[in-house]
This record gives sequence, structure tokens and C-alpha cells, in this order.
Amino acid sequence: MKIFNTDKVCISSKYQDLIDNIRADKIEINNKKTELRHHINIDDHGFIIFPDFKFTPSSLDENGLVVGMCAIGENFRRFLNEIPKYLNTNSALATCWIGSLSEFMPLGVRPQDKPSELQPIIHKYGILQSGFGGMNHLCPDMSIGLKLGWTGILEKIRRCRLEVNPIDPSFYDGEENLVLGIIEWVEAHAVQAEKMAELESNAFKKDNLLKIANINHKLTKEAPQTFWEACQFLAHFQSVDRMYFCGGALGQYDELLKYYFEKDIEDGILSEEEAVWICASLYFNDTHYGQIAGLTPDGSRDVTSRVSFILLDAMHALRIPTNLGIRVSPKCNNELLKRCVEYTLSDGQGVCYSLEKGISEGFAKNGYPVELGRMRVKSGCNWAAVPGREYPLQDVTRLNMAMALHHALNDLKEEESENRSIEKLWSFFEKHLDIMVDCIKKSYDKHYEVVANNQPEIVLNLFMHGTIERGLNCSNGGVDIMNLNIDGISLATVTDSFAALEQRIEKEQKITWDKMFSILENNWENAAIEQAMMKSIKKFGSPNSIANDWAIRIRDLFVHLCKKSLTPKHNLMIIPGLFSHGDVYMYGDQTPATPNGRFCGDPISHSSEPDPGFAQGLDTFSPALKANTVALAQAGYGNSAPLHLDIDTGLINSNKGIDALVSLINAHEQMGGTLINLNCVSRKTLIEAHEDPTSHPDLVVRVTGYSAFFASLSKEYRQQIVDRFLT
Repeated sequence: MKIFNTDKVCISSKYQDLIDNIRADKIEINNKKTELRHHINIDDHGFIIFPDFKFTPSSLDENGLVVGMCAIGENFRRFLNEIPKYLNTNSALATCWIGSLSEFMPLGVRPQDKPSELQPIIHKYGILQSGFGGMNHLCPDMSIGLKLGWTGILEKIRRCRLEVNPIDPSFYDGEENLVLGIIEWVEAHAVQAEKMAELESNAFKKDNLLKIANINHKLTKEAPQTFWEACQFLAHFQSVDRMYFCGGALGQYDELLKYYFEKDIEDGILSEEEAVWICASLYFNDTHYGQIAGLTPDGSRDVTSRVSFILLDAMHALRIPTNLGIRVSPKCNNELLKRCVEYTLSDGQGVCYSLEKGISEGFAKNGYPVELGRMRVKSGCNWAAVPGREYPLQDVTRLNMAMALHHALNDLKEEESENRSIEKLWSFFEKHLDIMVDCIKKSYDKHYEVVANNQPEIVLNLFMHGTIERGLNCSNGGVDIMNLNIDGISLATVTDSFAALEQRIEKEQKITWDKMFSILENNWENAAIEQAMMKSIKKFGSPNSIANDWAIRIRDLFVHLCKKSLTPKHNLMIIPGLFSHGDVYMYGDQTPATPNGRFCGDPISHSSEPDPGFAQGLDTFSPALKANTVALAQAGYGNSAPLHLDIDTGLINSNKGIDALVSLINAHEQMGGTLINLNCVSRKTLIEAHEDPTSHPDLVVRVTGYSAFFASLSKEYRQQIVDRFLT
């Protein structure tokens, strides 16, 4: 095995100044975006706002929409030609994106193609994200683009059109128009760089602009040949991908760039500090999700290389939101893992930790070879996918189990008093949860039928295996692996509710079912004593609590309902997950009061995590207790349910703290955990930034799998992190 250097890159003041300037530019850009949009609660996208830019779409259908490959390809090409061209003189790379295409043209699904027959169920159970119309939640294989370049992709489209000879050529028409538009857009940036170079007085920046111009000229004619060119190609992709429904997956960063890096270092045309600056420029361009490290498909070795350290050092040098993840396994390079934790402690946040055992072995439980599971790359906020070969649509559904409980309680209320019991409530809960799962399965069937003719994956099709070759969108046969995700949410809310009902009504008989129904209908009004009673049980996550047993029972029911059948019409596989993103407020707004003491409208619980405060009064509480709880409640089929750890840096000794956190990460991986999001910030700093976001404009945190400037988040989203931090 080749031995590589694991030292930190020595960055000279010249390159560190450039990186610092990029960081300052990023903060200024974000401040302007926050002023205009008040808050940004999603991934810290790298778009640049041009408030005066307007676009007039053409080829609208009878509903006033731009739909289908032809119309979207035609308008996308025009859009790329008309948008302002952007270069930052501190960056090594050209191009940017100026916001989602849907802000400038009416994209969407025709009304007649929507699953209107499911609306009564969707409305009754508050299913705000049914999976229908989900976009971009798959991982491209960027090696396709790096090998072919834009002109090679164009030639592939034209060659496959002739081979397939479709009756309806619209698929190829749309894809060809898009790629032609990209080539024209890249060329325009080359010209813009030359114009800026003529006006630049700084010798280094002038030379840099001319290099950028030359690289972009080359990339309109051929595939990338150098590390710099490869990163520029990836920046092109990032911008175009984000413009179309905010795609955000990039893939295995270190493996994609390894060949170019090693060749350029050997040829003497690249230095390591220059590579760090180029990577920092790529992160500045956008926060696309990518992974370093991970096992080879056969599991024999970890793929960590010198490039893995280069990418990590670039993230550390830049210190802005960067959605980089490390794949942790027993064979993970220990120096790389320790470096990741060290940077998290020093910077407050850093990489997320994607965990091998739960992802790969869990994925194999779906009937796939474990080798495919190892090929899955961290590609989104919580999810992983096989680059270029899998259509998983993770993180596009939410099934609020608290609504199933609400309707189950209403059913129980209609029963005679002598027939009421916790087991009767469970039977009603099971019935309603089954209806909700079935609704999402039917929604996915409809998605399979119509989405390709409405809003096809026109960008990601270019980087998938089979789509261009078959002339099929990846949503309906373009790729070989299709498995669609359903995420259950509010696990702790429902778990603690069942536990409180069993404890206080059935075991202790301190409250009656009738009283409970009345209290919930009145949203705990004049029921402070009863509320305190229901809230004071040993909660999910507390050792030896009945809530833990309920959590496993609820998890197992949800998993069974997802896995007991394929989708009813098109026999599509479903993979269960437990992930809420930051939507706990949105779903809490519509969720009535629950028996765990939660008020109507309050947020529901996160993912598979216990609620904040679950361990109050316990001498044994530690991050390990929360980690054990989250590992216990994983859905178990390869889709991530994250562990959020928010730790006060004042409690951690630097050297021992690194070793302790590395041990915790490795232990959680071996227990079947799937993802760890780690923040290490002083309590004082976090509280100050929450009360006055302007006091710490550069504070970066991991939210729910993605990183963001704390100041750009809404008060509600900031509160989520504060609540987690104080538990």
C-alpha cells in the first residue's frame, strides 16, 4: 500500500490571505442575503444575489408552466446565457449560481398530473412531504463528467440519440440544449475573466484571472486534464446543479481528485498550498455534499489518500459552512479521523461523521450486496447513495407519527370506557400509521408515472449510468437501482406519550382516560399539575425506562409497515428512515397537544433522538448515553438517523477530548449508528449569538446534517441548537 504524507499543509501568508479574503467575502455575501431574506434555514447555499436580474421564460404550457425536457432545456440554455457572469478575484475558480431556476420561471407539475385522489388523506394526517415531486436527492457519478468534459457529454448525447432512435426525441433535445447552454456560459466566463484581467493592477490577481480564462476556454473544448481544471469543472457542475431545484450532491471528493492531484504534484505544476486554495475556492462556490475516506467495495482497505488531508485542511483554513463528511470504519485512517475531531474542537464545527456499519450492513438488509452499501457516499443532509447508479429519493418525505397518535386517541375516545386500554390505543395507532405509509407509497407510484414529463432530472441525468444510454429520466427506469425512502418523525414525542399514558393511567391510575381526552382537547389549559405529572416520567433515552421499550415497538411497527410491501402499482422498494431535518417546528405547528405534556403547536421531536432534557436529574448522563439511545432506535436499513452532539468546549481537554470523541465516534459506528453531527462551541458564545446574532456573525454550526452560519438561521432554528446544547 502506498504511504502518503499526513502532515498539515504549510500554507504561506499569500495563500492564507486569499483564503481569508474569500471567507470575508462569504460573510459579507451572507449578510446581504440575510438582510433581503431575513433568515436562511436550509443548507448555506453559495448563491450570489443579483436583485436587478429578470428573466422572461418562453414555451409555457396551457397551465402557464415550463414543463418537460424540451421547454426546460430551451429555457435553461437561455437563462445561462442571460444571467450575470461572476468571478471573485480571491478565488481560483469562475462561475456562480444566482438562485434557483424556479425563482425566475414557473417550474412544477401540471395540476392534472398531481395525486389529487390522495388529498383527503394528506390533509387529514398533515402529510406535507409525500415524496411526490421530490427532486435531486440522488448522487451523480462525477467521474463521468471529469472523463468526458462538457463536449464529451454533448457527443455522448448525440451518439446515444442515434443509437436509441426514439419516437419522441424530446429527452435528447432537452439534454442537448442544456449542455450547449453550459458550454456557452463557460465560454462567457472565460471572456469575462480576460476583461477583468485587463483592468486588474495586482500582478498576482491579473495572472490568476488569465489562468482562469485559459482553463475555462479549454473546458469548452476538452475534458479536464489538471487538478485546477477538474475543480473548475466541478464548480461548473455545482452552479448548474444548484440552479435546478437546488441539487447538492457531489460524491467522493478525494477519489475524484486523487489522479489529478498526484499527477500534477509529480509534474511539478501544483503545490499543496495551491491545492488547498483551489479546494477552498470550490467550497466557497457552494456547499455541495461530499465525502472523504471510506472502504473499497470489497472492504479490504480504506481509500484515504493525501488528497483527503488536502480537502480537510482547505475546510479548516476557510472556516465557512462546508458540507464535507468523513466515512468512519474500523479501517479508517486514524490520523485523518483525529484531525477531523481536532478541527471540530478548534473551529466549533467541521466534518460530519458518516458511519460504515449502519449504512452498509443496513443497506444489505434490503437484499443488496454489502459491496453496494460500501459504495454509498454521503450525499446529502442525512443520506447516502451509490453515485450514478441509485435513485433513492431520501429526505423528501416526512411521516408525522404524532398525527397517527392523535387520530388513535380520537378513536379510543369513541370506545366504551371498559374497552379503553393502552393496547386498544396501540391497535388504532397501528391502523392510522398504516394508512399514512400506504399514502406515501401511492404518492411515489404517481411520482414514477408523471415526474419525468413535468420536471425531469435534466442536470443529474448527465452524470448517471443508463439515463443517456436509454433516453430515460432516472426517476422511471434510467438507472438500475431504485429504492424510495419514507422518513418517520416525532419518535420521541410519540414514545414518551405512550409511556406517560401507560405509567399514569394504567399502572398508577392517577388520571383517567376521560380526563386525558379533555385535557388534550383544551391544550393543557388549567392542567398544570397533570402536565407536570405526564412530563415527569422517565423519558425515552433514560436508562431502564418503559419509554425505551415503546420506542423500539414504535420503530419496529413503522419499519414493518414500510417493508411489508412494495408500492402497490409499480412495485418500487421502500426503505424506512427516521429523519426530521429541521422541520420539527413546521410539523409541530399543525400537531395537536400530545400526552407527553407538549402543547399544541410546539415543535415535535427530532429524528430518532430523545427530547432535550431527557436525562435531567440523572448522574449518569453523558454524550455516550445519548449516542447509545440513537443507536438503539435506528431504522436499520441503511438510511441515516443522525446523532447530534453539541458540546461545551469548556468541558473538553484538548488532547484527551480528541481521544474521547474519537472513541465515541468509533463506538457509535460499531453499535450501528449511521451519522454524527458534532458542534463544539462555548456555551457563552452560543447564548450570546442566539440573543444577538450580529455579535458572532462568523459562528458556523451543524444544524441537522448541514452546516450554516448561526446568524443566518431563524430564531426557531437557532433555538433547536441551543436546546440540544443545554441537555
